Amino acid sequence: MKVQNYELAKKLRHELHQHPELSNEEVWTKNHLMEFIKANTNLEIVDKGNWFYAIYKADADKPNIAFRADFDALPMDEGIELPWASKFPGKAHKCGHDGHAATLAAFALEIDQEGAEKNIFFLFQPAEETGDGAIQCVEFIKEHNIDEIYAYHNMSGFPYKSVALKDGTIMCASKGMTIHFEGVPAHASQPETGINPSFAIGNILGAIPKFTSPQNNKGLVLCTVVQIDVGEKAFGLAASKGDLRMTIRAFYEEELNRLQENLERFAIEQAEQFGLKVSFEYCDEFPETLNHKESADKIRLAAKHKGMELVEMKEAFRPSEDFGHYTKLTKGALCFIGNGEDYPHIHTTEYDFRDELIEVGVELFKGLAKL
Repeated sequence: MKVQNYELAKKLRHELHQHPELSNEEVWTKNHLMEFIKANTNLEIVDKGNWFYAIYKADADKPNIAFRADFDALPMDEGIELPWASKFPGKAHKCGHDGHAATLAAFALEIDQEGAEKNIFFLFQPAEETGDGAIQCVEFIKEHNIDEIYAYHNMSGFPYKSVALKDGTIMCASKGMTIHFEGVPAHASQPETGINPSFAIGNILGAIPKFTSPQNNKGLVLCTVVQIDVGEKAFGLAASKGDLRMTIRAFYEEELNRLQENLERFAIEQAEQFGLKVSFEYCDEFPETLNHKESADKIRLAAKHKGMELVEMKEAFRPSEDFGHYTKLTKGALCFIGNGEDYPHIHTTEYDFRDELIEVGVELFKGLAKL
């Protein structure tokens, strides 16, 4: 990677870090990235509102290969002293999407300057953290007949600058699930005259271990209770409304769907038993992130050619990523680039993206563009 491009990308990363924006609010971020591409390349830029992409055109009959970076931040305070610290309390790039975007921008500079034998698409995506960014961009895959798509995520726990991946599922499918019950209010001295959802919620909690048991599933299935909100702080009233909020998660999307169906069916049974009204809400929905073996093998080959350490993951990561929406439509793969085995983890106060990973990501992408 050219030194001048690395310095430009590092400066860009710091600017993005200083101006974090949350999912679907990334107006300044998107415009700043577009301006960077316009100022430093001759690439065609397509503005899609919340997101955009740039194109390097080789020839109409050449393969179309895409590379994706996300650019949203987290609702967290910076918490550490940095020369490029967030200027906005309660918002910070604590997942490294500033680094991902800077890497893709730097890769665009290199391709624009050096050329390529394929048509290269540089996709800048919003709202990965909430799971609704990639779904906004999937039209791009069909519109341009994308043959393959790639991305990386920085990740602590892996050796510094290593490339980690696996075939098949690399990150879990997950979603936020709320079960809402509504009964009948009553005075606390006469609970028998009302309908209290507490018992139905308690029965659901008791059923969760059966639904998530390894004996009943081929892969990891989790149901994490995040909030139980029943009644109110009024000791003269029996509870009549209640919400059970959970994150449901699985290695395989089919098993996530089955867990959801089991929870819904059991909740409906409880509602009928106790005379409750029941409804369901879902948020932060992420697909299973699936790596196609052919594409994962190309990452392996590119890493080998670049002399990068390769880590073969034994099982998928429990967190989720919305990149899986793309690999439902075309071949592709996502890999991790290591922050270091003892480096602070993403989504923690102590974390900051390591600038040196920009060069690793660019070189890996360049290697993939040549395969």
